[in-house]
Amino acid sequence: MDGVVVGPRQDETVGARGHDARVLQIEGLRKAYGDVVALDGVDLDVQAGEIVALLGPNGAGKTTLVSIVAGLRKADAGVVRVDGLDALARSAEVRRRIGLAPQDTGLYPVVTVRQNFLLFGELAGMSRSELHTRIDEVAEALALTDLLDRQAGQLSGGQKRRVHTALALLHSPRLLLLDEATTGADVETRGHLLDLVRQLATDGSAVLYSTHYLAEVETLGSNVVILDRGQVIVRGGVDELIAAHAKPVVELHFEGPVPDLGLDGSATVEGQLVRLATPDPAATLVEVLPKVPRDSLQSVEIVRPSLESVYLALAGRRYDEADREQTTTSEVPSVPAR
Repeated sequence: MDGVVVGPRQDETVGARGHDARVLQIEGLRKAYGDVVALDGVDLDVQAGEIVALLGPNGAGKTTLVSIVAGLRKADAGVVRVDGLDALARSAEVRRRIGLAPQDTGLYPVVTVRQNFLLFGELAGMSRSELHTRIDEVAEALALTDLLDRQAGQLSGGQKRRVHTALALLHSPRLLLLDEATTGADVETRGHLLDLVRQLATDGSAVLYSTHYLAEVETLGSNVVILDRGQVIVRGGVDELIAAHAKPVVELHFEGPVPDLGLDGSATVEGQLVRLATPDPAATLVEVLPKVPRDSLQSVEIVRPSLESVYLALAGRRYDEADREQTTTSEVPSVPAR
C-alpha cells in the first residue's frame, strides 16, 4: 500500500542556503524475520529542527526501523543516511551523531546517576570539561539535579526513564531517536520529556519519536508518519491528516448477528460491529436507531475526528484493535538497551 502524502514531501525541501536539510534519509528499507515482514519498502525523511512522530500498533515495524538506523540491526535492503553518511556501511561513524533512547531502560544500577552520565558521555567521545557542563544542563532540563548523586538503582521508574532519556542527549546529537520514550512514565515525567523534545527541535536537532500514544502526538503538534504492517500508510501534519482523512464514525455493537438496517455504502460490518462514517453522528443515530430490533444493540460509540479516526479510515480498523491483533506477532524481540 503506497503512503498518502499530505502537504509538500520532505524530499522536496532544502535548507535556507540551498543545501539538503535532511538529517535522516530512509529509502526502500526492508527487513524480515523469517516469514514475518517487519519493514516493507519504507521511505522516511527527518529534517534538522523537525519532530517526526512515528506511529503504529505493536508489530508495525517501529522498533525495527529505529534499531536499524541506530546500527543495532542489519537491513535486508534499502538506504539509510544520517547527515549524508551511509548509516548501513559506516555505522560506527554515524553512531556518534545519533542519540538513542530505546524502550528498555539501560542504566548501571550500582553507581550514581552522575557516574552513569560520565560513563556514557565518555563513550560518546566527550571531554571531561565538556561533560560536566552538559550534565548540569541536561539534569536541569529533566529535573534530575537533585538525583545526580543518588545510586541509579534506587530511583523510581519515572526517574529512571528520565535518566535513560538524558543519556541519549548528552552529546547533543544531530539525530535523536526516541523509541516509546514515555511508556510506563508518570504524568510529570511525560511532561518533562515532551517539553525537552520540543526544545531539542528548536535547537536544531532532528527528532524521530516512536510512540503508540496518539493523544500525545496531537499535543506535540509534530509531523506524523503512520506505519502499518511494515509500510508507511500516511504522512503529514496532524491537522492536515485529520482534515484530509478523518470523519466522525458511529459504532454500533450488537449481541449476535447484525440485523438488516438497510445501510448504504458508508457502512462497514465486522462480526457484531457496524461502523458508519458520517459528518453528523446525531442525525445518523436518529435515522438508524428506529431500525434496530429491541434488545439486539449492546452499545453505541461515537469516534470523533482525531488521529485515531485517521488510522481507522486508512487501515480499516481502530488503533487498539490493531494492537490486539498484532500482540502475538510482534515483529522482533526488544532491542538491548545499550
